[in-house]
Amino acid sequence: MSAAKKEVKKVTTNTLQRMKANGEKISMLTAYDFSFARIIDGAGVDVILVGDSASNVMAGHETTLPITLDQMIYHAQSVIRGIDRCLVVVDLPFGSYQSNSEIALASAIRIMKETGAHAIKLEGGEEVIDSIKRIVSAGVPVMGHLGLTPQSIYKFGTYNVRAKEEEEANKLRKDALILQEAGCFGLVLEKIPAQLAKEVSESLEIPTIGIGAGKHCDGQVLVMHDMLGINTEFKPRFLRQYLNIFEQASAAVKHYVDDVKAKDFPNDSEQY
Repeated sequence: MSAAKKEVKKVTTNTLQRMKANGEKISMLTAYDFSFARIIDGAGVDVILVGDSASNVMAGHETTLPITLDQMIYHAQSVIRGIDRCLVVVDLPFGSYQSNSEIALASAIRIMKETGAHAIKLEGGEEVIDSIKRIVSAGVPVMGHLGLTPQSIYKFGTYNVRAKEEEEANKLRKDALILQEAGCFGLVLEKIPAQLAKEVSESLEIPTIGIGAGKHCDGQVLVMHDMLGINTEFKPRFLRQYLNIFEQASAAVKHYVDDVKAKDFPNDSEQY
């Protein structure tokens, strides 16, 4: 008799809420395809973000702005096929929610229906609150994103730390509470002072996920390509690189080329 298939306990938005209440940190990584999603899910990561960072690390664009809703849906479909446990959150790309709440809802519904993902994420505070309320009212879980918001990079003009000045810090505090009140289940805080992130995290009932926002957030997120050392150019202070795939993969490919040129591959045991 074959063994019964092991039941996999899926991570949900309620799971994240319990983790915050219990003081258990939340792990979150980006993924954009089936193969890496399977690795990340199997390693025990709680949340996969199908980030609009795909515009940079998958398509080679300078910013996140060029990626389209159709492209985000393609990446999310690929990720969903590779997971058993993770909560999968998908970024709404630039231009798919800012103009009005009806377009925002239509974009969110497309992602949920066409990908099987579990939630969406969008950038901004009070200025996008109508879109958030409309999406949440339709039953779609929403994660917010404050601090450095890459879709607004041309407005900021820099990737420097945000909310260092009191006026911007106060706006972030206010926006965080507004997003919670509007129904967001969680909030990404990107590249803000650690003390401000601590204050905001402690003021909210919903979990915060930090990237460059210090250790006091309820969880952490990194871009997979940065964390695994696939990218070599991006080295901010907040990034801990756990591997150097660029060097290892380059060496492996060079070894393959050498073996082919030397007529060493394939050998007798590698042919039919």
